[in-house]
Amino acid sequence: MTDQDAGPGPGRTPRLPPRWFVRSAWVVHRGYYRVTGGRRGLWRPQPDKWGTLLLRTTGRRSGQEHAVIVAYFEDGANLVTLAMNGWAAPEPAWWLNLRAEPDAAVVMRDGPRDVRAREAEGEERERHWATFRQLGTDVDGFSVRRPHTAVVVLEPR
Repeated sequence: MTDQDAGPGPGRTPRLPPRWFVRSAWVVHRGYYRVTGGRRGLWRPQPDKWGTLLLRTTGRRSGQEHAVIVAYFEDGANLVTLAMNGWAAPEPAWWLNLRAEPDAAVVMRDGPRDVRAREAEGEERERHWATFRQLGTDVDGFSVRRPHTAVVVLEPR
């Protein structure tokens, strides 16, 4: 048994469901959002829980629009999320798209918004990481599965 298999605890990586299950859950979530005409599937963050938004990016190779639902919290007018790809090692495609074309759009529970993405660094990154810790996400434990997890700030355009 490896540390990754052992579950939560000091120096241990929390267990994750199989990759196919994580990916399927997000596909079902997007489908639920579409089937309900956008009436369900997105929620605003609460003081102790992150919210969800639909992020629309432009494909870096195809030039076509792509949509993904991500967790977020608000920092003033900015929206903050993690480029975590279900905690798998590769960078999520939506983050690669935003690095190539940072202008994007989001749909939130209270409507659409145009945004520009950037990666938080230094003190800002630490502050946002700490907020995700408070929101009940074991970011420290899960992040050891990845070489780097970008903290993404979506600023209003």
